[in-house]
Amino acid sequence: MVLGDSLSAGYGIDQNQGWVALLQRRLAKHGYPHDVVNASISGDTTAGGRFRLDNALAEHHPAIVIIELGGNDGLRGLSLADMEANLAKIIEKSRTSGATLLLIGMRIPPNYGRDYTIGFENIYTRLAKKYNVPRVPFLLEGIADNNALMQSDRIHPNGGAQGIVLDNVWPRLEPLLK
Repeated sequence: MVLGDSLSAGYGIDQNQGWVALLQRRLAKHGYPHDVVNASISGDTTAGGRFRLDNALAEHHPAIVIIELGGNDGLRGLSLADMEANLAKIIEKSRTSGATLLLIGMRIPPNYGRDYTIGFENIYTRLAKKYNVPRVPFLLEGIADNNALMQSDRIHPNGGAQGIVLDNVWPRLEPLLK
């Protein structure tokens, strides 16, 4: 199950082009029996993900939870302490349900100030270490700084970037599938 925001919900692109849909196809191609549930909502924050997690876990009983949240917290300048607490609860609840976890890190533009920007990024590193959870350092590695791979809003990757997004996730996800 992917618990994410617009980056995983496929904002601005055909849903069948999104990295989560590509993940389902890659799993099948490699012979993995997993079905992917995309529990991502555009605009969602860590608070929103935390709020809806119990229902998603009860409904889908995922073996793996991929947590891709926080970008909207950062873009809105929300409290880093609250963001970290929300992500920690999502990790704890997911783990209690028996799921294996993958945490996907994000970065925000530097115009939020050095302390906030560094503090934001460090949350993912700190939580991955504290909970011994594998982490993708930056979902949009190799994409965010390439205008040809971004939509005109410069926040969301376009359809052509989705394979790269999946390639950023796959090396940390594949060991969890075995």
